[in-house]
Amino acid sequence: MELALAHPALKAFMCGSLSGTCSTLLFQPLDLLKTRLQTLQNNMRPGAPRVGMVTVFFNVVRTEKLLGLWKGVSPSFMRCIPGVGIYFSTFYSLKQHFFQERPPNAGEAVLLGAGARCVAGVAMLPITVIKTRFESGRYNYVSVFGALRNVCETEGPRALFSGLTATLLRDAPFSGIYVMFYSQAKRSLPQEVTSSAFSPLVNFGCGVLAGVLASLATQPADVVKTHVQVSPALYPRTTDAVRFIYTEHGLSGFFRGAVPRSLRRTLMAAMAWTVYEQLMARMGLKS
Repeated sequence: MELALAHPALKAFMCGSLSGTCSTLLFQPLDLLKTRLQTLQNNMRPGAPRVGMVTVFFNVVRTEKLLGLWKGVSPSFMRCIPGVGIYFSTFYSLKQHFFQERPPNAGEAVLLGAGARCVAGVAMLPITVIKTRFESGRYNYVSVFGALRNVCETEGPRALFSGLTATLLRDAPFSGIYVMFYSQAKRSLPQEVTSSAFSPLVNFGCGVLAGVLASLATQPADVVKTHVQVSPALYPRTTDAVRFIYTEHGLSGFFRGAVPRSLRRTLMAAMAWTVYEQLMARMGLKS
């Protein structure tokens, strides 16, 4: 009864948080592999043989056991559960305020998705920094709160917001491009298809298509963000990380970890949106 009387934005937050929980738990190993692949660049000499996702996977399992693939899942939960909730509640509120009478066009969908992601990205950036460091394997943090305390004491609170520019350059365009392709793909389908019993499968398919395109477009910013957050002392500015990656590895260095990231971001976003829309529909709200 209390849930039924809750504010629609709060319902959107709860639906988003639940969808974020499911997708984070399933796809955390892909995020860890992506981070390891990207941070390997710092230890590789030019001309050294490339290390692929499969090699990193077996190395993690051999040295850290199978559960090592879920290293960093605690900060991932702390980031994604409230973060996805903030994103969807902001998205819902903006959509209801500006587009209650009509659906947004392609350009408006980009701004809608990017705006919601900026709010969530800034709010959860300190946890994102800790999550990235957990996954890199370079820090011996025991807990999320211990890591937060350690960073504040040794590097200062400012370190918790390292990579802000690269994070926003990655997340805002990703979300904007994703929402645009997702909404346009759904709109191009017949009404009887999107409202049929197969609508969850249709939503998931549209989400996969949108996710692939958005992931590839924002991969370079993700590589830069990882370098800045893992080694803020080496790259005090975003341009320092960009220069290092290009000088040492060329343009291909900006697409390191593209496969696991594309798989994770695509499947995670598709699942999150599918679960979110189904839960919102059950609550009688238009997502």
